[in-house]
Amino acid sequence: MKYDYLIVGTGLYGAIFAHEATKRGKKCLVIDKRDHIGGNIYCEDVDGINVHKYGAHIFHTSNKEVWDYINQFAEFNNFVNSPVAVYKDELYNLPFNMNTFNKLWGVITPEQAKTKIQEQIDELNIEEITNLEDQALSLVGTDVYEKLIKGYTEKQWGRDAKELPSFIIKRLPLRFTYDNNYFNDKYQGIPVGGYTKIIEKLLDGIEVKLNTDFFKEYRDFEKIADKLVFTGMIDEYFDYKLGVLEYRSLRFEHEKKDCVNYQGSAVVNYTEKDVPYTRIIEHKHFEFGTQDSTVITREYPKDWSKGDEPYYPINNERNNDLFEKYKELASNHENIVFGGRLGNYKYYDMDKVIESVLDVVKVELDK
Repeated sequence: MKYDYLIVGTGLYGAIFAHEATKRGKKCLVIDKRDHIGGNIYCEDVDGINVHKYGAHIFHTSNKEVWDYINQFAEFNNFVNSPVAVYKDELYNLPFNMNTFNKLWGVITPEQAKTKIQEQIDELNIEEITNLEDQALSLVGTDVYEKLIKGYTEKQWGRDAKELPSFIIKRLPLRFTYDNNYFNDKYQGIPVGGYTKIIEKLLDGIEVKLNTDFFKEYRDFEKIADKLVFTGMIDEYFDYKLGVLEYRSLRFEHEKKDCVNYQGSAVVNYTEKDVPYTRIIEHKHFEFGTQDSTVITREYPKDWSKGDEPYYPINNERNNDLFEKYKELASNHENIVFGGRLGNYKYYDMDKVIESVLDVVKVELDK
């Protein structure tokens, strides 16, 4: 049997493409090397709690077309992301806002907060920005940097802030209002019942094969499909012939707790460098759960090497140049669509994944 499309990956990109292609009468086969659908937005039901197995996923967008599109497949609740940060025995609201500044310095008005931050910046007298630490200090001053940025960032990237390039922090959002809503987007929430249900609806009626390694079973995809949609790592597809693109990875430690409420928030960041994890997620709070038990996940950043799950592209000059070379190589393969964060070597929020795949659908399926 010949398919119109072989689609590698059952995450948002692959599932949406498969759904839209099938709607247009195309025959698709979707494969995934994991034993479940959904990619990194997969949720596992544990005692009625939808556990985000690969880290917290909070949907947010200002794009009404994207919001309307995803709402075809789920009802979203009104969850608003308002994380808190723990530094030693102190607790601060995120993003940096008037509640944060009041806790740091006792200031009450925006003018007082701005004055305090500017005083700290002026005292530092940074003449030349050569690294991330210089950049952050020049934007927020000493206290916000030392307590809420430095340790967290060094854990996230696995190196001293003075060794990190300044471009990682182009800006830092300082809000001079008493507003703990992390995102500025008009629409946000969590799908009632978790993300896996969205993927199930997208892939309904489409042939799916799990526990299936593209490189072992379908490398010669032309034998079974006219075209390939590949959402894996673009450098791996080309056998790393031009070099290896770099990532940061994560390790998750899930734990069930016999209590109703462990930390009082869906997301708590730990900004001290000495605490090995960057955050703890308590999943039931995403859906305002009232279960008798709870599930928490500690998130540990780690170095990536081949075989690890790649999470964050390291978009420095070396990697960006290398990706451009792979992109040029890919342009010679008209029967392959490279998509998603790994195919495009770019960190995408979920709404941006949807935008990108719908753009490709217009070109690929509606031309």
